[in-house]
Amino acid sequence: MSNTLDSLHRILGTIAVVEHHRLVLKDPSALASARMDELVRLAVFGDADEKEWARWAIHELGQAVGVRPASIHELYMARGRGEIAGFTVPAINVRGMSYDTARAIFRTAIKLNAGAFLLEIARSEIVYTEQRPSEYVAVMIAAALREGYHHPVFIQGDHFQVNARKFAVDAAAEVAAVKALATEAIAAGFYNIDLDTSTLVDLSKPTLAEQQRLNYEIGVELTRHVRALEPKGVTISLGGEIGEVGTSNSTVAELRAFMDGYTQTLQREAPGMVGLSKISVQSGTSHGGVVKADGSIADVQLDFQTLEDLGRVARAEYGLSGAVQHGASTLPDDLFNNFPRTETAEIHLATGFQTMLYDHLPEALRAEIYAWLRENARDERKAGDTDEQFFYKSRKKALGPFKQALWSLPAATQAELARAYDAKFEFLFTQLGVGGTLPHVQRYIKTSETRRPAPSQAGPAVQAAPDDAEAGE
Repeated sequence: MSNTLDSLHRILGTIAVVEHHRLVLKDPSALASARMDELVRLAVFGDADEKEWARWAIHELGQAVGVRPASIHELYMARGRGEIAGFTVPAINVRGMSYDTARAIFRTAIKLNAGAFLLEIARSEIVYTEQRPSEYVAVMIAAALREGYHHPVFIQGDHFQVNARKFAVDAAAEVAAVKALATEAIAAGFYNIDLDTSTLVDLSKPTLAEQQRLNYEIGVELTRHVRALEPKGVTISLGGEIGEVGTSNSTVAELRAFMDGYTQTLQREAPGMVGLSKISVQSGTSHGGVVKADGSIADVQLDFQTLEDLGRVARAEYGLSGAVQHGASTLPDDLFNNFPRTETAEIHLATGFQTMLYDHLPEALRAEIYAWLRENARDERKAGDTDEQFFYKSRKKALGPFKQALWSLPAATQAELARAYDAKFEFLFTQLGVGGTLPHVQRYIKTSETRRPAPSQAGPAVQAAPDDAEAGE
């Protein structure tokens, strides 16, 4: 333990010291320096003690300067009341080279005075990118500190999904697995969670209410679990979902069937409990896009009228922020300005950034990864898949095993990727209208300083067993 503290003090240098089991900030100006790069690497690649202490130090530094995990719930409720409008919140799945990717996001936010954006990771991504919640939160906070972004950070659990196949075999065990993940994530600082029970919608039932019944009943069960774990002063932003992404488009009638059932069940089982802040719908996209034989992405017939109609009903009748669009990162650039025009509350972006990463990799590393995929992901190859289709669909599975290599790219490659990410995030933030939203965050989102005991005083960390659930772009 003394060696770990020595390493921590060496990295922190003039920034802070550990005194009487507390981290005391000495030089806030030194947070945005290469020392943060060293500290976050210790949090990700150190031994067990080093990770624990480094993650604790990052949390404490963030608390001291206002970089605190926060819930976007109150901002979304204000949108539901019609007090703010005209922008679409991007929810960005940070999968590979996470620290550098997040730094680009925060650079963009500072440049455009943006505050309304989410950094997220799905249940499946946590597994295949090898980023448990405590690591993910530490990396996101460190990236904000490195860039000098001293504002609330909205970290989201995307697609905390009930796997329909596992649910059919053992419903209690599958729901318990999602609850365990939520418990781990909330303890780490995930104060925004998308509960995805839309996989349980049964279209064979005769009425919409019966089709949506399991969706809203299990959704309420998970809602109650999350609310019981909320830290003092935090109302976790919860999202529901009415249609599995990649299937037929959602309808207003389906939205009402789900929301009526959810609201009535929640108030019957837990009177007065806060429910959802948004609702995810299907309007024509698919996670990751549809890849053609040559590796290009097929055109998407996105129904913006569906998004607009469902969002209007969600706000007017249920007080939600509106509709949420998944699977958007591979859309053509000329479509993004339609999301704020139709008052889409939130869109999820993932695969496009992964593609940018792979496009910029040194050829030797890309070849090594693809050779690994041929061996380790061969079961995922469908009959008739070309190499381009197989690698496009499977290469996300290499992000965990090659995490250290991706964090250690040549300086020239890192610089080239940084420029590409900066340009892409600036384009998206501009098209989505989130530039200038920091004042909204400052108005509606209040956080208080929450210190944690030093690791030697803390109990064992909450750690859910890894799973193999599939969701996310």
